[in-house]
Amino acid sequence: MDVDRIWKKTTGEGIKIAVIDSGVNPSTPSLRGQVLPGRDASIPEGGGPDTSDRTGQGTTTAELIAGTGKGGGLQGLAPGAKIIPIRVPMLKHDELPNIYDHLDQAIRMALKLDAKIITISLGSQYAIGAGLTGQNYALQDALAKDVLVFAGSGDNAKEGNKPLAPARYLEVVSVASTTPEGKVADFSQHGDVNISAPGTGIPRWCDASFQRYCPDGGGTHTSAALASATAALIWSLHPDWTASQVLRVMYDSAGRGDDWKPGTVSTYAGYGVIRPGAHINRGLGNPGAPDRGRMPKFIQPVNHVPTTPPATPTRTPESKPSSAPAPKPAPTAASPARPNTSVLLAVGAAAALALTGAGVWGVRRIRRS
Repeated sequence: MDVDRIWKKTTGEGIKIAVIDSGVNPSTPSLRGQVLPGRDASIPEGGGPDTSDRTGQGTTTAELIAGTGKGGGLQGLAPGAKIIPIRVPMLKHDELPNIYDHLDQAIRMALKLDAKIITISLGSQYAIGAGLTGQNYALQDALAKDVLVFAGSGDNAKEGNKPLAPARYLEVVSVASTTPEGKVADFSQHGDVNISAPGTGIPRWCDASFQRYCPDGGGTHTSAALASATAALIWSLHPDWTASQVLRVMYDSAGRGDDWKPGTVSTYAGYGVIRPGAHINRGLGNPGAPDRGRMPKFIQPVNHVPTTPPATPTRTPESKPSSAPAPKPAPTAASPARPNTSVLLAVGAAAALALTGAGVWGVRRIRRS
C-alpha cells in the first residue's frame, strides 16, 4: 500500500474510530496512548466503564487500525487515529441474540463519545442493531451525525451464506475479505458487498493472555477494520469532506483488475479492494457532492455508469424508508466468484506485508516453535 508515502501526508490524526468488539487492551506496546475511554455495552442502561478484552479479538482489531508497531506489535494502517473501545457480547452468526440489543446500545455509545467512524466486529443472521422497536434508529442517528459505519459481510459463505446484520443494512458499509493471492476468500459472504479488503493470514493475539500472536487471523471483521482505517486516512486528509465523499472516493479508487467490466459491481468484492494510496498518493477518486446523510448503499462513484438497469434494493424490515436517490446497480452475474487479477494480487500482498510490520517477528517466532 506504499504506507511510507501515505504517512508523510496523513496518519489518520484527528479521527476517532469506535471498535465495537470484545473489548480492547490499551496496554499492549502497540496500543499505548492510542486508546480513549470507552464503554461496556453489555450492561443495560448506560453501560459500564470496563472495556477490557477477554478474547484478544478486539485488541487485534484496534491494532490493525491504529497500532504503532512498537514492541513487536502490529503496525496499524492509520496510526494517527484514536480508538474508542465499545465492548459487546460476541455472537455466533446463527446464535439467537438476547432480547436486549447490545449492538443498538453500542452504536449509541459510540456516537455519544464522538466517534467519526464505527467498525463492528460481529454479525448475526437475526436482527441486531435494530433496537427493541425493530427500527435502525441508532444507525439513522449515525447518518444524521455524518458517521461512517463498517461491518464485515460475514465468514459463512460455506454455511448457507445467509445475509448478516448489521452488514446487510442500508446504513452500513459491507466489507468482504480478500486473500494475498488476490482472490475473494472462500469464507467471505457475498451478495450485497460494497467494498473489500485483506482478511486472511493476518497475525492476531492468540488469547486474552496477550503473550503472543498467532499467524492465522483474519475474517471479514478484519477487513472492515482495514476499510475503516482507510476511511480515517482519507478523512484526516480532507477534514471538511462528508461521509458520502469519503466513501465515494474509496469506491472510485478501489483496486479492480483489467478483466473487470466497466459499470459492474461484484457480488463478491463490491467496487473493489481498498487502496488508500491511490487517492492519497496519486489523487485518484472524485468526492462529488456532499450528499450529507445519504445511506452508504446508495453511494456510487461520480462517473459510475451501470451496464445493467438498477434494481429496487431489498430493504430489511428493520430499516426505515429512505428518501435517497436511486440505489446502486444490481450485482451482476458477470462478476467472478473469486476475482483473480493482477491488481487484486498486488493490493492483497502489499497489504499483508504492510499491516503486519514488526508483528512479523512474533509470527516467525511462533512458526519456529
